[in-house]
Amino acid sequence: MRVTDVVISSLWVVFWIYWLAAAIGTKSARSLSGRHAGVGARVAVVVLILLVLRTNVLQDHNIGVVDNPLLQGIGLGVFVLGLAVAVWARQYLGRNWGTPMSEKVDPELVTAGPYRFVRHPIYSGLILAMIGTALAIGIYWLVAGALVAAYFVYSASVEERTMARLFPATYPAYKRSTKMLIPFLL
Repeated sequence: MRVTDVVISSLWVVFWIYWLAAAIGTKSARSLSGRHAGVGARVAVVVLILLVLRTNVLQDHNIGVVDNPLLQGIGLGVFVLGLAVAVWARQYLGRNWGTPMSEKVDPELVTAGPYRFVRHPIYSGLILAMIGTALAIGIYWLVAGALVAAYFVYSASVEERTMARLFPATYPAYKRSTKMLIPFLL
């Protein structure tokens, strides 16, 4: 295993430990019938895909493995930037953070920090981290990244309908003034 693989894998583990610990003390979520149906199955599928991609099945044949030190360094930088954006956004949400497509009791519309640039910076950061992982470790990670990105776009669309319903006076203007995932583009 290469140094870049170890660093990125270790940082993913540290990130997810932080992410789970940061969930303690968030506002409780309202029960939304049917909305979370199958979330466990979706998470299990993503974890299974990631585990398959991390096995030596692909790496033993050097399929898509990055051996260019410059590309590994750029990928590592993009990965760290992505995680930093996600953590920054999570800090701004504070107790309002929740699992994708959840609705908090007494929600607040957060438009400061990274939320003044995009409406879903946590998703943006995690997608960026997946792209960085693909650049540094292996292009096959783009498969997992594309699946995660598709799920995030779907989640963002559902969340935006909820936000428009919860904040009819302020959310439409906020939505017009920001992009969903990529500043100035998308």
